[in-house]
Amino acid sequence: MGVVTDRRRVVRVRAGARATRPDTLAVEEPLMVRLVAAVARSRAPVVPVGATVPVGGVTPGAASGGETLTVTMRTPGDDFDLVAGWLVSEGAVAAREDIVGMRLCPDEDNTVEVALARGVEPPRPRAFATTSACGVCGSDTVVEVLAGLRWPVASDPVTVSADLIAALPDLLRERQRAFDRTGGLHAAGLFTADGELLYVREDVGRHNAVDKVVGAALRDGALPAAGTVLQVSGRASFELVQKAARAGIPVLSAISAPSTLAVDLADECGLTLLGFVRGDSMNVYTRADRVV
Repeated sequence: MGVVTDRRRVVRVRAGARATRPDTLAVEEPLMVRLVAAVARSRAPVVPVGATVPVGGVTPGAASGGETLTVTMRTPGDDFDLVAGWLVSEGAVAAREDIVGMRLCPDEDNTVEVALARGVEPPRPRAFATTSACGVCGSDTVVEVLAGLRWPVASDPVTVSADLIAALPDLLRERQRAFDRTGGLHAAGLFTADGELLYVREDVGRHNAVDKVVGAALRDGALPAAGTVLQVSGRASFELVQKAARAGIPVLSAISAPSTLAVDLADECGLTLLGFVRGDSMNVYTRADRVV
């Protein structure tokens, strides 16, 4: 588990008075994801959530080389979940058996090495680093996303009460422990249609928080996440709709606004998209039949 928060000195100005004091901030650091070869006898499942093991066929401490797939800015912690979820979002993996193993690189800080099972096509490498403010998906158009969906979220029969949807932001907020200390982290939570919290993750990037949730579900063998609701703490972008759809999540709820492309993609996918979920009000942009 990496360091999620750190302290910096700040000059606090209030009502004309100045005082120097320490402030707690969210940590932001780069994470390199590197693809390595692994000699695996079988499509062995990836380790449980939170565990750290060497990649099959790679000796810890040895230089393993490999190909850099991406570099992203993130809050340290749950890095294996982040990598697994990113691979789902890129359309590379759909089951935990698709990943032979992952490890923290012993020779380089902030580097996760991942080995994929035979026959699993890795995502195309990124030629640039993505920021915590906005991740960039490998799919650039609605058509590409639709073509890459493994599970038809449009046919998911789930219904969710409006009262439950209205309660989700507060339920998520109660679990934002790092946000309580910093005020600087996004969160994503995956809930059942009855309001049971399955996974919650925090990160400086809203897309990273969702990837961490999806990755945790993948590593638990819980994909597709049929019959669930993904609640996010910020706005709903095209990318977040893509991530939800590729994980088989039929309902995405956000406390802020969606973008036009997010609504268009949700409509094409048959995903229920809600925005401005605040208090007892909300906007249902697509598939309103699921909100009862």
